[in-house]
Amino acid sequence: QVQLVESGGGSVQAGGSLRLTCAASISIYVNNYMAWFRQRPGKEREGVAFIDTHDYSTHIADSVKGRFTISRDNVKNTLYLQMNSLKPEDTAMYYCAAGSRYPAGGFFNQGVYNYWGQGTQVTVSS
Repeated sequence: QVQLVESGGGSVQAGGSLRLTCAASISIYVNNYMAWFRQRPGKEREGVAFIDTHDYSTHIADSVKGRFTISRDNVKNTLYLQMNSLKPEDTAMYYCAAGSRYPAGGFFNQGVYNYWGQGTQVTVSS
């Protein structure tokens, strides 16, 4: 059983930055497809960033491209989301997710992610 624990959320003004961290209880190299999702108020959960922890390939959603960066530390079993130039519309609960099957239906196909964290809240004020 993999446990994922997110941290690093908080309140920030527009234009600011935050770095989210997702600590995994076991090797993320095993569950090598990891992603960040978010759920904005009144909206469905959506994918933000994806990473393959074997070949380091990434995919960033258009809505945050150029502002958000996903990375991982396989030694520390930790996933990161660096968020820069934050906007009020980035306000959401952010979740990390992990899976062992390639997301053939799309990087943000939530059905392929077996494990989810409890989320960390990000609030961006104007």
